[in-house]
Amino acid sequence: MSSQTEDLVFPYCENASEKYEKLTKIGQGTFGEVFKARNRETKSLVAMKKVLMENEKEGFPITAIREIKILQLLKHENVVNLLEICRTKAGPYNRFKSTFYLIFEFCEHDLAGLLSNANVKFTLGEIKKVMQQLLNGLYFIHSNKILHRDMKAANILITKNGTLKLADFGLARAFSAAKGSQPNRYTNRVVTLWYRPPELLLGERNYGPQIDVWGAGCIMAEMWTRSPIMQGNTEQHQLQLISQLCGSINPEVWVGVDKLELYGKIELPKGQKRKVRERLKPYVRDQYAIDLLDKLLTLDPSKRLDCDTALNHDLFWSDPMPTELTQMLSRHTTSMFEYLAPPRRRGPVHPHAPAHRPSHNPDQHFERVF
Repeated sequence: MSSQTEDLVFPYCENASEKYEKLTKIGQGTFGEVFKARNRETKSLVAMKKVLMENEKEGFPITAIREIKILQLLKHENVVNLLEICRTKAGPYNRFKSTFYLIFEFCEHDLAGLLSNANVKFTLGEIKKVMQQLLNGLYFIHSNKILHRDMKAANILITKNGTLKLADFGLARAFSAAKGSQPNRYTNRVVTLWYRPPELLLGERNYGPQIDVWGAGCIMAEMWTRSPIMQGNTEQHQLQLISQLCGSINPEVWVGVDKLELYGKIELPKGQKRKVRERLKPYVRDQYAIDLLDKLLTLDPSKRLDCDTALNHDLFWSDPMPTELTQMLSRHTTSMFEYLAPPRRRGPVHPHAPAHRPSHNPDQHFERVF
């Protein structure tokens, strides 16, 4: 049996170790490993994401197939580029099972890493450029009927030239409009808790691009606060933090919310006024930025801005205009996920793969940032 497996030929799948030289591990976690590597021939840098095969009885993981298919469809300057899939030869050292790697273009930085570095300072023009590119990437994937479903700062990569890339499509899926009276039944156990929109927390399974827009709003606020703005430790706690910032969740502000599965089962704070502008004003001094933030963090998903409308917001068409990041990034040559990589200390997981999901650790208590 093993000799047959060893003899399998993958004509369109090059040998990873022959083609690439691994330089350093830049991510480690439940998802497996991510390496920074160099193409032996062209000397260009890549990120190699290992496909976890341990749990597979037979065949290739369906989640990896979904991610590969989605990434092959999405070719855009603001979406991370999947270059190819490579494998190692099966042999006795790997129990006669090939290891497969997704090979990505290498991005020097991730947004969570940049924001956690006190020496990195974004001007208003640079923040506009980050958000413009983020919304551009989301507009493109949504136009192609794909939901990202894991928006967070750690999944936003930035090259040394200042080009932003949406990354980690491990939870992404295609979506379609609900047909007739048949609503979609997607899982709502997606999106890292701190970035999860209220409709998912209340059990909605017939959702669309608005779930990614909520995440974009959380990331936008983080550009100023430098840390996730609502750090709940359970779904109930997260809804509490959302209510304290965005106002009480009820049918008056969100028509039909009472029909959601968990609306009557979770105790929601009553009498809370919406305070997005008031509480973010000390951080965000630009009137247009505050206005866009307020509209992205709208409780009712049907009233939340779509990416097209957001890109037309006055924020992106007023002085200072969106400013290229190249000059600012040229002062920061070490990427945070290399700088913080083990063994020195546990740093952020490399965003080519799902990072730690706080919702899976309910014992850990997180406080609000502001």
